[in-house]
Amino acid sequence: MQDLKGSLIEQSEAAIGLVEPMDDADLEATVGMELTDAVSFVDAELSPVRARAIQYYRGEPFGNEEEGRSQVVSTDVRDTITGIMPSLMRVFFGSKKVVQFAPRGAEDIPIAEQATDYINYIFNQDNNGFLICHSVFKDALRGALGVAKYYWEEKVEVKTEHYTGLDENALTVLINEPDVVGSAIESMDDPSYQSPLDPMTGQPIVDPMTGLPLPVPQIYNVELKREYKNGRVVVEAVPPEEFLIDRRARSVDDATLVAHRRMMRVSDLVALGYDEEEVSAQMGVYELDTNDEYIARNPYAESYGPGGTQDDKRVLYIEAYVRVDYDKDGIAELRKICTIGPGYKMVSNEPCSHRPFALFCPDPEPHALIGLSIFDMTADLQRIKSAIMRNMMDSLSLAIHPRVGVVEGQANMDDVLNTEVGGVIRMRQAGAVQPFSVPFVGQAAFPMLDYLDSVRETRTGMSKAAMGLEASALQSTTRAAVAATVSAAQQHLELIARIFAETGMRALFKGILKLVVENQDRPRVVRLRNQWVPIDPRSWNANMDVEIDVALGGGTEEQKIAVLTSIAQKQEQIMQLMGPQNPLVSPQQYRNTLAR
Repeated sequence: MQDLKGSLIEQSEAAIGLVEPMDDADLEATVGMELTDAVSFVDAELSPVRARAIQYYRGEPFGNEEEGRSQVVSTDVRDTITGIMPSLMRVFFGSKKVVQFAPRGAEDIPIAEQATDYINYIFNQDNNGFLICHSVFKDALRGALGVAKYYWEEKVEVKTEHYTGLDENALTVLINEPDVVGSAIESMDDPSYQSPLDPMTGQPIVDPMTGLPLPVPQIYNVELKREYKNGRVVVEAVPPEEFLIDRRARSVDDATLVAHRRMMRVSDLVALGYDEEEVSAQMGVYELDTNDEYIARNPYAESYGPGGTQDDKRVLYIEAYVRVDYDKDGIAELRKICTIGPGYKMVSNEPCSHRPFALFCPDPEPHALIGLSIFDMTADLQRIKSAIMRNMMDSLSLAIHPRVGVVEGQANMDDVLNTEVGGVIRMRQAGAVQPFSVPFVGQAAFPMLDYLDSVRETRTGMSKAAMGLEASALQSTTRAAVAATVSAAQQHLELIARIFAETGMRALFKGILKLVVENQDRPRVVRLRNQWVPIDPRSWNANMDVEIDVALGGGTEEQKIAVLTSIAQKQEQIMQLMGPQNPLVSPQQYRNTLAR
């Protein structure tokens, strides 16, 4: 609504000569330069590093392997990330509500509670919030940047319905309904109709004007085509290589350009309202095919099978949000500009109020958009451990299968080269084959591996304690000491969770609230708290405060039960001493404690 209002204001001002907007060619050139710089920043500087992170995560070879030597690869990057993910997902989805909206006045309390329920419903039911967060969190932990996009989608659904045996009144009501866009009608005589008889003569009654029998009523068989327009909030995880941003940006809000690029089918762009001929002229160039990160994530996309010819009908489509002084008033405003093709041909230009992206980074750097990832913290350890493990494996291999010395011509070389257990070696003289005994020296490297693991724990906080090991499972020290160890180890994880909550998650839910307030134009009935409730957010405050409701520092289930048990005992004592009408605790509050 705001975008449409702004567009109408601009058109009216231009019509009366108050504003001379920027020429389309100049705007396209300006946006093209910004996109070119952003693509260079992402493809040449960010994507190669993130591609290497994907390779380390998968445990792929480093490229320095020697033939005939051990090529084992340690998987510290993957081990650390997969150790963090379960606890991180439990933190955000361990409670029924991911966030809560805070009222700004007493009169806003019911609205804030309803908004909390409804926005969480949209995130978890309309969208698969768990899997979306799983993808975004893993991108962030591995490549230092996870991107979630939220937008309002208008979908048109067409259904065909069939009706038979309708009379003329029912037919009129059906075809005049507002959502009917087409119909096919078949009429026929009513087979159940019987002509009325004159009670005096017993003959059929005739029309006094024409003298003919009364006409047989018609019945109708109808095929109706209905068109339903439904709008909803869509949340999706954006692959990091598809996200473009100004290299000078410190955040999404102060960036000159933020964009989402992707390869889209011609048919999908035509469905969005673009001209098919104009779109088809931009086919055949795949910008993402040369992106290191895209290739690392999709190694099979480099070649096409027999069914890959349809990919030739894809077009590069970029949805860019740019700050530009379009109306030439000296103040840059935010505009949504869409382009197609490698030349960034502009096909859409309209004002907008926000950038629909939420960014997640596990270890942000002050005054910078992108900080550090788990890959940055553990990549060197993975290389070092791989080198040590390879040497250990080589030493063990030589100790088990030592090299041998052979007197040339005095032994059968095929027998010597045969590694079969118990195989015979034919010799012309004793001692023609002599093994070179090599002792296994790999045990000296075990302390170094333990040291590297301790370095990894210090950097990332990921240890057995942080993975949720129960204090009672450790017998080497007191329960209190182990509990303290577990708590200290989980602080790193809690810090990552709090950063995710205060940055990306807060922005994401504020954006979803803004979308439903601005775009949902009629009430929607949904099931909240086991009741069907009509939700009409048009009167809500789109700027309500967001409170993060994640399970940080919640402790174990045993600890929670112990605390609740203590609270219930205190409540019972108060009610016994002061009665059920006391000012401290009510029967309802006592009931809530038992329920929890």
